[in-house]
Amino acid sequence: MESLELQGLTFKWLNGGVTRMDGGAMFGVVPKPLWSRKYEVNDKNQIELRTDPIFFQLDGKNILIESGIGSGKLTDKQKRNYGVTEESSIEDSLKTLGVTPEDIDIILMTHMHFDHACGLTKYEGEKLVPVFPNAEIYTSQTEWDEMRNPNIRSKNTYWKENWESIAHQVKPFSEEVEVLDGVKMIHTGGHSDGHSIIVIERGENKLIHMADLMPTHAHKNPLWVLAYDDYPMTSIYAKEKWIQKAIDEGFWFLFYHDAVYRALKWNEQDEIEKTIDREK
Repeated sequence: MESLELQGLTFKWLNGGVTRMDGGAMFGVVPKPLWSRKYEVNDKNQIELRTDPIFFQLDGKNILIESGIGSGKLTDKQKRNYGVTEESSIEDSLKTLGVTPEDIDIILMTHMHFDHACGLTKYEGEKLVPVFPNAEIYTSQTEWDEMRNPNIRSKNTYWKENWESIAHQVKPFSEEVEVLDGVKMIHTGGHSDGHSIIVIERGENKLIHMADLMPTHAHKNPLWVLAYDDYPMTSIYAKEKWIQKAIDEGFWFLFYHDAVYRALKWNEQDEIEKTIDREK
C-alpha cells in the first residue's frame, strides 16, 4: 500500500479496483499521437484508470476521498464495457490499517459518477446497504440533485443503486465547505455540473485533489479535457485557475485514477519534482 507521509499527515491509497477506458474518450479532441506519448495505451485503445480511494486521519477522524468501484454490483456486460478486471477490496485494505468500514467518519465525494460512487453501497442478499454506515458523505448540492434526477445524458452514470441507501448520510453543500480545519471542498463544475475539488492546507502541508478535471498527470494541459466532460469550457477555466495556483504555491497533487503516480509535485519550471509512484 503506497503512502504519502508529510508533517503530521499521512495519505494511504486503498485498493478500489481498476477500469480500462477508451483513450480517445479520456483525452477528447487531443490527437492520439500526442496523448499516447504521455500515458500508456493498449492495442484496444484502452488506458488503465485506477479507482483507488485515498485514506487519511485528521482531528481524530477517519477520512476517505472517493469510494472505489465497489464489489459485486457490476454485471458482466458492464465489466466488459468499462474494462473492469478488478473490483474493490476496500475492507481488506482498511484491515491492514487496523480500520473497519464502520470506523470511517467522513467521505469526500468530488462527484457521484459510478466509478467514484459504486463503492458507497453493497448487496446484503438482494438488499443494498451502506458500506460505510457511520460516515458523513459530502458532495455538492448540484451533484446530489443531479444524482437523484439525472438527465438524458447523465442517467448512464448516476445510478439509484449508488444513492438510495445512503441518502440519509449525505451532507450536500453549496459552493464551498470546510469539512475540517484546512480541508475544503470547492464546487468547480466542468466534468459534471456538480463536480468539486479538494484543497487541503494544514500547517506546512498543501495538497490538492483535482479529481476528474485532471484524472491523470497526463491531463495537466488545461486544454486536454475529457469527452466525458459535460461542460468542457468550465473544466478548462477551472484547470487554468487551480493547476497553476497549486504549482506556484508548492502543492502536492493527489490522484484517484492515475495508474502511474499516486501523488506528485511540479516545480515552477514545469518539471515533475517529486512523486509517489504506484506499485505494480
